[in-house]
Amino acid sequence: MWWRFAQAVRRGEHRLSVTTWLTAVTAVLYTILPVDLIPELFLGPFGFVDDLGLWGVLLMLATREKNEWELRWKADERVVDAEAV
Repeated sequence: MWWRFAQAVRRGEHRLSVTTWLTAVTAVLYTILPVDLIPELFLGPFGFVDDLGLWGVLLMLATREKNEWELRWKADERVVDAEAV
């Protein structure tokens, strides 16, 4: 279902909220850039907690978006076109 959701977003059938987009961009930049709230250099593996937390928030927001899309998608499947006789 994630693949269909990604395709729906790509085709413009579902618009992601601004919060989800900003969190996605922030998560990518925060992971790539050397600036860190909890530096891995000093704290070792514990330093990845802040990175994982941000990715966790992104996953939560993306799941919420996907669930909203699934509800609309399933509702659209139940609609049957009928011809007037």
